Amino acid sequence: MATKNENRTINLPPFNSPMPFNIEHALQILEQEVRNYQVPVVDLIAVQTHDPFKVLVATILSARTRDEVTALAAARLFAKAPTSQALAALDEKTLQQLIYPVGFYKNKARYLAALPEVLEKEFAAQVPSEIDELTSLPGVGRKTANLVRAQGFGKPAICVDTHVHRIMNIWGYVQTATPLQTEMALREKLPEQYWIRVNSLLVAFGQGTCRPIGPHCESCVLGALCPRIGVTPRKIKAAPVERRTGTKKMISWNVNGLRAVAKNGFTEIVAELAPDILALQEIKAVPDQLPESVRELAGFTSYFHSACRKGYSGVAIYSRVPADKVYHGIGAPRFDEEGRVLTLEFGDFYFVNCYFLNSRQDLSRLDLKQEFNHAVQEFVDGLTTKKSVVVCGDFNVAHTEKDLANPEANIKNAGFTPEERQWMNTYIQKGWIDTFRQYNQEPGHYSWWSYRSNARERNIGWRIDYFFVDLASRKRIIGADILADILGSDHCPITLDFK
Repeated sequence: MATKNENRTINLPPFNSPMPFNIEHALQILEQEVRNYQVPVVDLIAVQTHDPFKVLVATILSARTRDEVTALAAARLFAKAPTSQALAALDEKTLQQLIYPVGFYKNKARYLAALPEVLEKEFAAQVPSEIDELTSLPGVGRKTANLVRAQGFGKPAICVDTHVHRIMNIWGYVQTATPLQTEMALREKLPEQYWIRVNSLLVAFGQGTCRPIGPHCESCVLGALCPRIGVTPRKIKAAPVERRTGTKKMISWNVNGLRAVAKNGFTEIVAELAPDILALQEIKAVPDQLPESVRELAGFTSYFHSACRKGYSGVAIYSRVPADKVYHGIGAPRFDEEGRVLTLEFGDFYFVNCYFLNSRQDLSRLDLKQEFNHAVQEFVDGLTTKKSVVVCGDFNVAHTEKDLANPEANIKNAGFTPEERQWMNTYIQKGWIDTFRQYNQEPGHYSWWSYRSNARERNIGWRIDYFFVDLASRKRIIGADILADILGSDHCPITLDFK
């Protein structure tokens, strides 16, 4: 959003087709449509080689991992272990180093270390092609087995991942509750000629157009066919205008490890978003551990407040205009040693970047978190006596029931306890403005999703990242948004336009 007046949306009307969904016509259209889309990494490897072993290994690596990360990890691994026999020569520690930072790399290294022995004993050192045999291998579930059978052997198989399951239900071609049910239904219904290709088509289509969050229904090539069952199309914002003179674009993002996100396109993401000030939380690094391109981000002055404990907490700010003064911490050593608050002072405002404590699953840090909350509140309240104050960061609390997908199930859980929510109430009652809620009062907008159970794809999330501005500076708020499409962390960036 560029200005308050530009916060207009265009809502697509619901579209419900009374006709049965023409699956063959739809897939034929997608064959043409996805040619220019990014090819799923397992498909790419299958095109480069028909070796079932490499397809199997790449598929194991790809689970819950971005394709570009999988591709690099697979290349490193295959340079050392292009065969099962070569893989057997690598120990688990070496495998971890080769495949990092794929998701759950330690578990995957354990599976890969065990794989050669199972192949040797059970299948004469060959990758089997039958589903039941493939699922007996370490780290191989039904989805992986189907993908290996289809891509590694060219045999009929239907690989159903979250994209296939979701899109087939959106189309109304199946009415199923789980990917396994979808696979069984498609085996009965889908013409066999599409079995092998359907996963590649729908993964590419699901990543590019029919996205889990904010699908691009307005530009979809299947717009005339799709009944959009259970879909909430994205709201199309009015065309942005040139940023007003004097308006600063501010971004806050919990990166959950700056070294990790640095390998996942961090500098490219920043270049695309083009912030004036970028605040990061949970960097988990000291500056010397970062690549120079991240430590000295081009076009910015960098400021860091790292935790004394290595690999833990820490915040950073990048600013296109150097700060007049920098304040590390809030003057409370027990919190400041964890690298949780970093403040930049400019001519007419303070910019405060905070990473609030997590009260932990057993709530063992709830009292400490409340102490930190009040200490930060006292600190920023003091700043407001001098000039405008912008406070941003991961607050580790969902304020209202609109701010998480399952409020009833989390009423006594960390981040949604009555104590944490009451503190947020008090904070706002004192005049601090939740900038996103100035523009959007709807539920379903989140900034953090668990890595478990495909939570992000299903938009089962929490809004725990905020930009707050002091009451006296309300008129300086120009726009605020949540950038849910930006990947790289379990959090997404949030924005504030401030004049």
